[in-house]
Formats: sequence, structure tokens, C-alpha cells
Amino acid sequence: MAHQTVTRFAPSPTGYLHIGGARTALFNWLYAKHDGGKMLLRIEDTDRARSTQEAVDALVDGLTWLELDWDGEPVSQFARVERHREVVESMLENGSAYRCYATAEELDQMREDQRANGLPPRYDGRWRDRDPSEAPEGVPPVVRLKTPLAGETVVDDKVQGRVVVPNKDLDDFVIMRSDGTPTYMLAVVVDDHDMGVTDVIRGDDHLTNAAKQVLIYEALGWDSPAMAHIPLIHGPDGAKLSKRHGALGAEAYREMGYLPAAMRNYLARLGWSHGDEEIMSTSDMIAWFDLGSVGKSPARFDFKKLENLNGHYMRATEDAALLVHWKTYLAHTDDGAAILDWLNTHEGTALAALPGLKERAKTLVELTASASYLWRQRPLDLDEKAAKILNDEARAILSGVVSCLEAAEDWTADILEREVKAFAEAKALKLGKVAQPLRAALTGRGTSPGIYDVLLALGRDESLARIKDQLPPA
Repeated sequence: MAHQTVTRFAPSPTGYLHIGGARTALFNWLYAKHDGGKMLLRIEDTDRARSTQEAVDALVDGLTWLELDWDGEPVSQFARVERHREVVESMLENGSAYRCYATAEELDQMREDQRANGLPPRYDGRWRDRDPSEAPEGVPPVVRLKTPLAGETVVDDKVQGRVVVPNKDLDDFVIMRSDGTPTYMLAVVVDDHDMGVTDVIRGDDHLTNAAKQVLIYEALGWDSPAMAHIPLIHGPDGAKLSKRHGALGAEAYREMGYLPAAMRNYLARLGWSHGDEEIMSTSDMIAWFDLGSVGKSPARFDFKKLENLNGHYMRATEDAALLVHWKTYLAHTDDGAAILDWLNTHEGTALAALPGLKERAKTLVELTASASYLWRQRPLDLDEKAAKILNDEARAILSGVVSCLEAAEDWTADILEREVKAFAEAKALKLGKVAQPLRAALTGRGTSPGIYDVLLALGRDESLARIKDQLPPA
């Protein structure tokens, strides 16, 4: 049977899909797609205090928004606890693990003694070779892995290279707690094995766990998956990514008006490169992705770059597709419901306006702000700049230009432009002297998309009515 690549994204449900997790998911997804394989989703929900259905839903929502699909149903790690216990039992039987009855007080004393003697605090193996018949009554044991005392454990990492850990530095760590719940270390190995995972791609904060997990694979006689530990994301100042840098959930980026394709492109370029390519379609990324081009040092998150890239995607996205993203954005903002209702009933107007709107907006937030002229009610409220523009001279100009627009034989960009220019020339006015009052009358704002875009989007009747609202009394 041909080997199939299987990756997995295995987040803990902490309330949202944070940006580092989103990039890890993306790398797993690209790697699997590149090989025609599968990406699985496993929710590491063994910490019952922190794991809620809302948190799981938020993770799924983030991945869905980023358009990162997974194969099969999400797997709950907690639901597999019986299988984990079964594996620990088999390890006790084959002698690769043992029960340890040391109490918390004993272990505290042991660490204190070690520190006093200048030694690193480490479990000293006191129950490693003791006869279980010596077990004290009433002390529920933990189960520990019998780690090799000599030699070294090697992780051949696809990003970090050959990582060698002396076994003397790894103590007999706990694989099952005294209450019978497996530790994360054990659960991950069993789940990856049972789910057929061939490649583990995760943040390099897990590199210290990798050697311990390799030892569990060896103790069970299972093949270890290939591993790749990717560098973490730092802020622009080189410090560990924090909230102020952008360590936010995927839903926060949706609320900031970014497009999923721009986020995927930006996240792919955080730590991975393909030549000098900055802008990559999803199909390009799938075709090009390989772990050999993932850097070893932390990537730096840069909002300015993300915003510029998003601006490119705004302009490049077809109007109908952009309208769908716009609606998704509005559905997830506090005050978007009324605008969403308007969009749903005026799709034609919105689509007519989008070519002009998207040229000037870097995010859907900016797009919404500059589109607001579309749904404003007459008579328009004027902002300070528009009110200043619409002085007596400007209103007199509007009186003249409105007659030309009314006489236009068709309401197309070419004809409207011809009429406005002809009027300006006839009156020996610079074009701006006519366009500015028109803009202020049509939108109520001092800045807006191109004037002909606005006239087209509003249509003949609404445009003429808005201009007439600003004319001096007859």
C-alpha cells in the first residue's frame, strides 16, 4: 500500500485560534495538500477545567474562516482516555514503565536536597527497581516511564536538524497521574500512532517534548512519525509575540477586516519562503511548500506588511467574492447588522460600488467606512469638510452641473464624465472645482471613492435628488 502523508493540527481549546496556532495549522495543511495527503484535527482537551464547548467552537470557527479544512471528524483527546490507560497497562506489563508511590512531600524533599547539593531537580528513580509488594497502603501511584540511563535520544528534525538529548538529562517522567488520567506526553503519542500520523509539524516550544515522546514510541515498539519544529512568531521588536503585537485570535483579524486569503498568504510567509515571492495564491503555496525552506529563527509579525498585502487582495478579489467576505465581516461585528440588511436588499448597488471602493481600501473596515454614503438617508448629514466645501459658490456650481447631468442621454461612466468635463470647460473651471462640491453633495463627506463611481453606484434618481438637496432655495 502506498504511503500517505497524514498531518494533524492538535490545539488546546483555550478560547480562540491564536495566530501562532493558525500558522501551525496552515503549515500542516499545506504540507498534507502538497503530498495529496490528509490533515486531521484533534482537540487536546484533557485539561477539563479549561476545555469548554465554546472554546472548541471558537477553534473550529477560526479554521473555517481561514478556509483550512480537515479530514474526518475532529477527535477529542479526552474521549480516548480508556485507550490511553490500556496502553499504560501494556507498558507496565512489558516492563517499560513502573508504578511510583512517592508522595508529594517526599518529592518536594528530594528536590530540596538536590538543590542544596547544586544538582538539577530531577526524579531520582527511587521506585524504579523496587518490588511492588513494598507499596505503602493508601498512596495512589503515578506511572513513570523507565527512561534509559545511558546513551542519547536523537530527534532528526526536518527544520531544526539533528537534535541530540543525553538520556541522563531525562528523568523517569510521569505518563499517568495518580487519578488514572494520562499525561499530555503519553496521550499525544498514543493518539498520533492510532490516527496514523506520519508527520508532526508544531511550534519549537515542543522540541523539549520531542525526545521524551520518541522514548515512549521506542518503549511501545512503534515507529515514530517524522518531526518538524517550526520557530515561534515574535513581535516587530523581536520580543515574544504578545497581545500588543498581534497575538490575537483569528476572529480578531476577521473583525479588523482582513481577508482569509491574505491571512493565509501572510502567515505562510512568516518563517517560510519561496524565493522572493511575496504574493502567492493558495495553489502556488500548495505546489511550493516544503519544510526545507522553513527558517530556524523566529519570524517577526508586522501589521503594516499584513495591511499592504490585504490591500492587494482586496483589489484582486472579484466583486461577487468580495461581497461574500464583506457580509461575513459584517455578520461578526457589533454594529454590522443594519448594514448587512441593507447589503442583502441592495446587492446590485453594492456590486456597482465595489470597483471604486476596493481600489482605496486596505481592509473591510476601511471599505465599510468609505461605502457608508450608499446607505445614508436624505437629506445627508455633512461632515465638517463637506460643509466647508458647500459654500455659496459651490452650490451655484451644483445648480449648473445638475442640469447637465439631468440632460445626460445615458447614465454611464463615459457619458457622465463627458458631461461634467464639458460643464467645467464651459465655465472655465478646473475639474476639481466641480468634482469637490459634487462629492460633498453626493456623499456628505469631504473624501470618497471616485466621483463617477459614486454617481454610477447611487444611480440617476438618488444622485440627482442628493445634489438638489444641496441647491440654494429658488
